[in-house]
Amino acid sequence: MSEARRYLIVGPAWVGDMVMAQSLFITLRRQYPHATIDVLAPDWSLPLLARMPEVNEAIALPVAHGELALGRRWRLGRALRGRGYTHAIVIPRSAKAALVPFFARIPVRTGYRGEMRYGLVNDMRPLDKSVLTRTVQRQVALGLPADAPLPPETPHPRLTVDPQNRDCLLTKLGLDTGRPVVAFMPGAAYGPAKQWPLEHWQALAGKLQAAGHHIWVFGSAAEQPAAEAICQSGEGITSLCGRTTLTDTVDLLAACHAAISNDSGLMHVAAATGIPVVGIYGSSTPAYTPPLSDRAEAVYLGLDCSPCFERTCPQGHTRCLTEIAPDQILAALDRVAAS
Repeated sequence: MSEARRYLIVGPAWVGDMVMAQSLFITLRRQYPHATIDVLAPDWSLPLLARMPEVNEAIALPVAHGELALGRRWRLGRALRGRGYTHAIVIPRSAKAALVPFFARIPVRTGYRGEMRYGLVNDMRPLDKSVLTRTVQRQVALGLPADAPLPPETPHPRLTVDPQNRDCLLTKLGLDTGRPVVAFMPGAAYGPAKQWPLEHWQALAGKLQAAGHHIWVFGSAAEQPAAEAICQSGEGITSLCGRTTLTDTVDLLAACHAAISNDSGLMHVAAATGIPVVGIYGSSTPAYTPPLSDRAEAVYLGLDCSPCFERTCPQGHTRCLTEIAPDQILAALDRVAAS
């Protein structure tokens, strides 16, 4: 019975993947409205999961990324045994990701065939990448019966916005919303092959300012040098890099007119707030990780050498990004803003 289902989902380790995982949570909720959905995830993601109404509880995984920490995983699994979980879904494909549900003695443990984890995962699914071409499809399919038609329908993520926190942030940070605000996300932790050139961001900023827009630059403290360079393009540009939490970013993005981003975790966050989004793709491809929104457009040249999925350009020219002109982004922004 759906009322008796209690899920423990082992979540992914990256911001964008965690946002996309909400599509799985929505799918489960639609199938089993009375099910309980708990998510085991890195500590940083707990506030983000709190913005997903489908999630009952986010449980911190007390290990660093890539760390085995067998004893800690065993103790956590043992502590979870009394919760009565009936199903586990292990999104990552590593063996260690499947340990906690196994130690928790959850009867049905679903995941894709990956590292040597037979027995740890007892509802093993094959992964046909030619059918499940997108990350979000692969996540959602794990929440469906093994014989369900593929690829599955993938509902769009939608994060909850806190208007009170947003208003407090606008005052605290001295942000002006008197003119339409466009969010810039010039970072991509993966590497320079996913980062549109800084001079293009600067040129785009100048064009948007001339059209009457304010610009807020979002990112971590690591993006502050790039943000400062963009701020030199003129007045009306504010750097928020390193000044906000991830959930603060959710609330502030929701106050923006639109967002322009490299293919990054923040691109998926912006899309999940419902604002228009333009995603810029270089070494990656929107065929794999598109922004999940009806109000989004991906700009991608699709060169013969793309996608290579490398952190730096193997050929040394990064034409997949340098040949995307600011005017192309402006045109895409006009289209999504009108949608």
